[in-house]
Amino acid sequence: MSERWVVTSLEDVGDVVNVQQSRWFPIRTAFDITAFGVNAWQATGAGQTLIEEHDEAEGSAGGHEELYVVLSGHATFTVGGETVDAPAGKLVFVRDPAVKRSARAEEAGTTVLVAGGERGKGFSVSLWERHAAGLRFFASGEYERAAEFFERAHRDEPDQAGVLYNLACAESHLGRVDDALGHLTRSIELQPRFREAAQTDSDFDSIRADPRFPAAAG
Repeated sequence: MSERWVVTSLEDVGDVVNVQQSRWFPIRTAFDITAFGVNAWQATGAGQTLIEEHDEAEGSAGGHEELYVVLSGHATFTVGGETVDAPAGKLVFVRDPAVKRSARAEEAGTTVLVAGGERGKGFSVSLWERHAAGLRFFASGEYERAAEFFERAHRDEPDQAGVLYNLACAESHLGRVDDALGHLTRSIELQPRFREAAQTDSDFDSIRADPRFPAAAG
């Protein structure tokens, strides 16, 4: 090992745990990589969402092409509405940023490496990744710190739906009901997919019975 190269393990990178989904390993941040984006996700149980449904063309996405490499375990991807069986060793490349994609773990410990960047341009960190650093405060139960993080992000970028959604999550835990409902409603106005996410998100368990809580579509 030297200043010019590094050898480590995925576990040593450190992770952010989302108990409803999976462990996120922020590899790019750990190595201060500036040439390309790379992260990893690892399921803590079978049936978990490994890669949440998203595209790379809307909201806080970076317009990236993305390569998914199944390092271990077994995943099932849904890409553009098609199901893709992906055991260890499978590569799934999504060239079109507008194509929706997601992945579910069929086995505990399923690990997927994700690399991406915008075609024809130098790499820039997506808004999602910049804001995702605040998720670690949910994993540790530090909801005040989570609220402070996303409040700052909201001041900088007031119309980012993901920031508003995460701010609402923190406020719900802190009992700031009016603020949480207001920010959640605005996040759904900006990005309708958050309506369905909120229906089962445990961060909103304390306020879901409020009549102002956004109802499921239909």
